[in-house]
Amino acid sequence: MTRESMQYDVVIVGGGPAGLAAAIRLKQLAKQHDRELGVCLIEKGSEIGAHILSGAVMDPRAIDELIPDWKAKQAPLTCPVSEDRFLMLTETGAYKTPNWMLPGCFQNHGNYVISLGNVCRWLGAQAESMGVEIFAGFAGAEVLYDSNGGVRGVATGDMGVNRKGEKTDAFQPGIELHAKYTFFAEGCRGHLGKQLEARFGLRKDADPQVYGIGLKELWEIKPEKHQPGLVVHTAGWPLERDTYGGSFLYHMDNHQVAVGFVVGLAYTNPYLNPYEEFQRYKTHPAIRGFLEGGKRIAYGARAIAAGGVQSLPKLVFPGGCLIGDDAGFLNASRIKGIHCAIKSGVLAAEAALVALGKERANDELADYPTAFQQSWLFDELYRARNFKPWMAKGLYTGSIMFGIDQIVFGGKAPWTLRHAHADHETLKKKTGAEPIQYPKPDGVLTFDRLTSVSFSNTNHAEDQPIHLTLKDASVPVGVNLELYDAPEQRYCPAGVYEIVRDASGANPRLQINAQNCVHCKTCDIKDPTQNIVWVVPEGGGGPNYPNM
Repeated sequence: MTRESMQYDVVIVGGGPAGLAAAIRLKQLAKQHDRELGVCLIEKGSEIGAHILSGAVMDPRAIDELIPDWKAKQAPLTCPVSEDRFLMLTETGAYKTPNWMLPGCFQNHGNYVISLGNVCRWLGAQAESMGVEIFAGFAGAEVLYDSNGGVRGVATGDMGVNRKGEKTDAFQPGIELHAKYTFFAEGCRGHLGKQLEARFGLRKDADPQVYGIGLKELWEIKPEKHQPGLVVHTAGWPLERDTYGGSFLYHMDNHQVAVGFVVGLAYTNPYLNPYEEFQRYKTHPAIRGFLEGGKRIAYGARAIAAGGVQSLPKLVFPGGCLIGDDAGFLNASRIKGIHCAIKSGVLAAEAALVALGKERANDELADYPTAFQQSWLFDELYRARNFKPWMAKGLYTGSIMFGIDQIVFGGKAPWTLRHAHADHETLKKKTGAEPIQYPKPDGVLTFDRLTSVSFSNTNHAEDQPIHLTLKDASVPVGVNLELYDAPEQRYCPAGVYEIVRDASGANPRLQINAQNCVHCKTCDIKDPTQNIVWVVPEGGGGPNYPNM
């Protein structure tokens, strides 16, 4: 099949903070050097911001550098942090850690409570005003390679193909977007980024990446309970001490509160259900008081890359680079990645502009990783490098040791702890695990998964090919169900995976409800046999998050 093609200097895959920052910086530099520069950005969501989900408390350091007059341009950073609270939860109690005891990574003075989706929409408008061509609703489905094996761009996905793989009357072929350099900014566990890591051996010298799943709800609460800028973090209950995780509750503008829960995907009990742990958390006396009398207005979930600097892959390859969470630029100790993503996009853009100025194309942007090594971003991630490894040793041991790491050594201890295992390797067999009984939802404070999915505005064309693919169709029952009691039924936050049986209760099979998928990528990460492979559906499908 012949596809139309378009040529640019730089193509960017993904409309999150990294991709948009890279596009903006490229156009800024082109203007400074009085040269024309063709920049195209594609986004699989129906609009910029549709698939964006983050806590979020934002450190403005990177946006200060990128757009110094962001306040005058009315960026949606309007709710400065007013107070930090860090609570250790037991089942019935809460113990506040004095702020003077908190390492600097847990303090948020000077930061802003934001909706990252709205920040990305604003960044998108800035980019378009500078001449960036943005195509929302177009998924990057295939990496294109030149005759030397280097990246020469991407192809967007075909539209109008039915579940049997047949072209319908609505068929539209994808478009080839050719570029001198292609930036991959797909977010955590990027579909194409994962392929590039394998093809170019980018993870050869890196520790395994480790992940968490973040679940989030947006609530509108009673005005008398609202404290603009209040930031509450917790650790402890409802998770067991050996399971990494914690919560956030951020008071935003307009009587809205972002409440969420993060569970490290290295957990070992196959019966653990991150979604149900989140629902339990909201019933704690220290948390439910904020939410009672309010109403939930949105829900979503997203995986986050938390391995830190020792898990970063090689960032460059012939013809392109990884930026943002496609590489893993997140500071897990600060629960922040937005400023990291923006800075990585800026550094890559600056390296590309130098290369293009020398008439180079489709080679490695070696200046990008060099600039990263010399930047404040590397210094910040290096100081935080031992956080996740320490916390993997248990809540109390990890907290004490990381406190020593930060307070005594300032993050520069003479050792670097390593990540020994990928998250899919850590599950115990069901015979050695304790089942967990979760309470039924009350429909007021706690909810079932399918009801929650309706609050994500998720939609996929039902007849399109299923984008949650299996390498071997026999594995879900023959291995996952047999050995682990089908953990995909529990780790998916959207009820996508379901073991169904016939009327007699026999002949189990895996049913994939792909239309529910919120694109969190947890299945691609946590499946113990790595049999599930997430691929992009038609562009424009998936969640449509408002104000998340």
